[in-house]
Amino acid sequence: MVTAVLASLASVAVVAVAAMTTTALIARRQGRVVVVDVTWGVALALAAVAAALVGAALAEGAAWRAWALVAAVGVWGLRLSWHIHRRSGGGEDPRYKRLLGGPLDDVGMGVAVRKVFLLQGAAVCLVALPVTIGAVVDVEWHPLVAVGAVVWLVGVLFEAVGDAQLAAYRAQPRATRPPVLDTGLWRFTRHPNYFGDACVWWGTWLAGGLASGWVAGLATVVAPATMTYYLVFATGARPLEENMMQRPAYRDYARRTSMFVPLPPRRSAAPPTLGG
Repeated sequence: MVTAVLASLASVAVVAVAAMTTTALIARRQGRVVVVDVTWGVALALAAVAAALVGAALAEGAAWRAWALVAAVGVWGLRLSWHIHRRSGGGEDPRYKRLLGGPLDDVGMGVAVRKVFLLQGAAVCLVALPVTIGAVVDVEWHPLVAVGAVVWLVGVLFEAVGDAQLAAYRAQPRATRPPVLDTGLWRFTRHPNYFGDACVWWGTWLAGGLASGWVAGLATVVAPATMTYYLVFATGARPLEENMMQRPAYRDYARRTSMFVPLPPRRSAAPPTLGG
């Protein structure tokens, strides 16, 4: 089993290197690194395929679960990548300008490789851990696979419905649409898509990591925990709201609406916090 785990880890690392190298070349041609956002979901889907192929080649793990994980990560990753690609413009994302210290043409590819592509490649390997291990290790607790599937489904629905509601809101004429989107899922959480993303990876961990036993669960829980941290604090909700909180209507919305976990709207005028 140790050989299978190492081979699975190596296959995912190869996928991450190939994906980020290809994306870096595209970024250099386009003069913007935001294209890495499209690669993220595709790279994780390919990582799941690579791990499942290793399991099949070495006859390790439960094949049905390995390919179920491929389907789960594939549905999530390809939908996300298509969604990001469809709504991306031609310019650079301000987040990446701040991270790089300026436009790509000014700072150079070396900075982009160190600050973006190496980190994103490492993140693919880290976040994929439940899939990487789950593809080559036997299932010990079958009910957790079902629980994980339910959590994953909740996450996908939150992401897909939240993105669709946001797209419909943005399609309205700016002069006549409400100042903030506070209906549908957005009535209960300010970031239903980020919450859904977190659920997808906690569900994947339950099905691929913890369902393989305590050792595998503890070894892989860093994946959904890290993903959640980034979704809330590092690159997701918190930095996004730094600019949005400058709008009075959004501050009012934040006072009554949970930031991340869906909760009933508050009636009090308590100031918004990151946790609620």
